[in-house]
Amino acid sequence: MKITSIPLSILIFVLLFGGIGVTSAFNWWKTENTKIPATYSEGAAAGQYNPADIRGSYTFGEVSDLFNVPLADLQAAFRLPAGTDPAGFTVKSLESLFADLPVEMGTGSVRLFVAFYHGLPYDLSSGEDSYVFAEAARILSGQKRMSPEQSAYLESHIVDDLPASVVETTPVETAAPLPAGQSTPVPTEHAAPAYTITGKTTFQDVLDWGLTQESIEALLGAAMPAPQMTLKDYVTQQGEEFMTLKTAFQAEVDKLK
Repeated sequence: MKITSIPLSILIFVLLFGGIGVTSAFNWWKTENTKIPATYSEGAAAGQYNPADIRGSYTFGEVSDLFNVPLADLQAAFRLPAGTDPAGFTVKSLESLFADLPVEMGTGSVRLFVAFYHGLPYDLSSGEDSYVFAEAARILSGQKRMSPEQSAYLESHIVDDLPASVVETTPVETAAPLPAGQSTPVPTEHAAPAYTITGKTTFQDVLDWGLTQESIEALLGAAMPAPQMTLKDYVTQQGEEFMTLKTAFQAEVDKLK
């Protein structure tokens, strides 16, 4: 049977928009990405969103809505510069904002802050240390929801170093003072153990530790850049999260010990 151009056009129109109508009726048609974190499957927190599933692509506004953490607390805890829209600020942007710190300040820090804020279970034995600022520590202490293990971890994971490029932050009066008699440890130097990937580790460093150029390029899936470049700078240029590459490289370096 031969179909002329006009009936064919009508048929295409019906199939296209009729299909959209059917999928919309059954809630199959999605026009935007919906971010729904994984939930705890057991324990007292079963059914609640798990902060460990916070992604670098989440905005602070989404973290605030999903995990019931006031946006002002997130803004103060992570020292967002004055004029920054906290609701639209992405979690992964912390890595570039505080790239000059001697320790990692990124997605892991936000995951830890949110978990400790509500006293939710959080794996502290993964080997990935996460640090927070003194402002965050005061907010968390004021919540009084952390377990003894979480409180002990927090005390040794506070950093007060601030890059010279970030000197003006938005004043937010939400950080409660620490309980009487409890001081805030504010280390200014964090010497990473030998053979530990940090934000300042260069490709030359990992070559010196024993990784071959072939191994490095296999991990990158691309040619190795200049040896003097840091792994973190490379990842930032690629628009990806440092934590993912850091974990992969650390696993290979650990094999050399």
